[in-house]
Order: sequence, then structure tokens, then C-alpha cells
Amino acid sequence: MRFILLLVVLISLQQSASAAKVYIVKTADREAGLKALFQNHPLPDLKGKKVIIKPNFNSDDPFPATTHLDTLRFVIRAVKEKSPASLTIMERSGMGDTEEVLLNRRVYNLAREEEVEVVDLDKLKQAEWVERGRGETHWSRGFLVPKELLAADYVINLACLKSHRFGGDFTMSLKNNVGLAAKWDGLYNYMWELHVSPSQRLMIAEINKYIPCNLVIIDGLKGFATDGPEKGRLIEPNLMILSEDRVAADAVGVATLRLYGTTAKVTQGKIFDQEQIKRAGELGVGIKSAEEIELVPANKGAEELISRVKPFLSTAP
Repeated sequence: MRFILLLVVLISLQQSASAAKVYIVKTADREAGLKALFQNHPLPDLKGKKVIIKPNFNSDDPFPATTHLDTLRFVIRAVKEKSPASLTIMERSGMGDTEEVLLNRRVYNLAREEEVEVVDLDKLKQAEWVERGRGETHWSRGFLVPKELLAADYVINLACLKSHRFGGDFTMSLKNNVGLAAKWDGLYNYMWELHVSPSQRLMIAEINKYIPCNLVIIDGLKGFATDGPEKGRLIEPNLMILSEDRVAADAVGVATLRLYGTTAKVTQGKIFDQEQIKRAGELGVGIKSAEEIELVPANKGAEELISRVKPFLSTAP
């Protein structure tokens, strides 16, 4: 009997250790929410490390189409407290010129104030890219990833909470990482290939196999439940999500969209049968099932929100 009890305890501990923790705050105060997240899940020791932040500045539109500047500022300052060797914002806009978008969204101003570097991926030279995924993915000729990204020690993904009407179905951390791959290789347009392909959602997941990501924060104080990525029906869940597992983070994000009512495609079937999420799990990018998620309330009010979101994770609507 003692052996059986010990075995049960060990199995339980193993399952708990392997669970993907997703921290959730319920708040209308962005700074308070971010503080709560980092209190529950502090940043690691980053002294002497190369850190990259990938925000979402896909278009020249305000939050929730793009990362709120206050979120970016808070995370920059939190990282700087850890004394990294370098801190770089890395971005490529999909719906507009990257430099213009970053100027208009005041990212360059913030970078100057905080003394961090900005890398406009549209301006990288050919030698600064490396090819990945050729012959192993649905990408006909693979895709290009920045060498600087692959040399980073720690990568933070600042995603938004949105549906995606151009074939992605939803756009959170997995889709945000598409902005770390090249748009052009000479005259060849990778993003044209992506957006006309019936395998777009699989291709999004496949990019993530080759792109490092250590931490995801989804700012869901507001979101787009329909259309997207730059416009849509506005919702205000007043939540923020943090996880080391990008698949788990996106799954909780999709559950939140379902809670507020979203598109037919995002609503269809189980969340872990959504092509982005299922393929990413198959590739080892993150977890493979809702049962592997541990939802952790990070402040008062989060438990009630979790109780409303959780049923959408493992069951079809």
C-alpha cells in the first residue's frame, strides 16, 4: 500500500513538473498586471546575456493591433534591471514599411530613451540571414532567419490578442514570430507564399520550430475577436498572459477569444486541433494537449477568469 501511495505521489509530482504554467492576471491596469506577472514568474539571471524582444508592430495601428508602448517600456526596464550584455528590439512589419511603422508608433523614440537597439529586419543584408526549413516544411524553399536572433541567449515575445482574417485564423505568439523571418530573398516574396498557401497555419507553426522563444506575454487588456490583425470587433478581457510555452500561451488566448465570441474558424473543434497549435505541438515547439496546461492566477480576480476560460481549453464549443 505504501509503495502504491508513493508511486501515485511521484507520478503526480512528475506531471506537475512537466506542466506548462500559464500565468494570468485580471486587470485594467497594465503596469500593475505586468508587475504581478513578474512577481509570480521572475525573469532569470540575464547578466552578460544577449536579449531580444520581439514586439508586434505589424501595422501602423494602435493597440490592440500593435504592442502597447507601455508594455514594451515595462519589459525593457525589467530586463535592464538584470544587467544583460545587450538588449535589442527586433521587428519586421507585414502591413507597411517597418521603419515608418516603428517611427509612427514611437518605438524609435522609446529605444533612444531607454538606450536599447532597434533592428529593422527589412534592412538586413543577405549575409545576415540564414536559411532554415528547406525540404522539411510546407515552405517551398524554406525561409530566412536572422543570425543575430539565433545567437541570442533569451528571446521575449510580446504578442497581442487577435483573430486573423488573412488565413492565420488567429495571431498571437506563434504568428508574431513570423515577423522574425525575411519577407524578401531577392525578388522572391516569402510572405506572398505564406498568405496564398492553404497550408498557411502549418507554415506558421513550422517557422516556430527554428525560432527561439523563452518567454511570451500576451497583452489582452483589449483584443480583436473578429477580422484582425489590424482591426475588428473590439473586446476588453482585461487580462494578461505569461508563459514560457508559446503553444500553451496561444491556446489560452484562443480560449479567451472563444469566451468572448469569435470567428467560426477559431471556434471550430477543440483548440488543440487548431492547425497552428496542433502542428506546433507535433514539432515539439510546445505542449500537445490542454491537459498539460497549468493555469496559475497571478492576482486577485484571476481565479474567477480562469474558471470561465478553462472549459474552452479541452472541449469543443
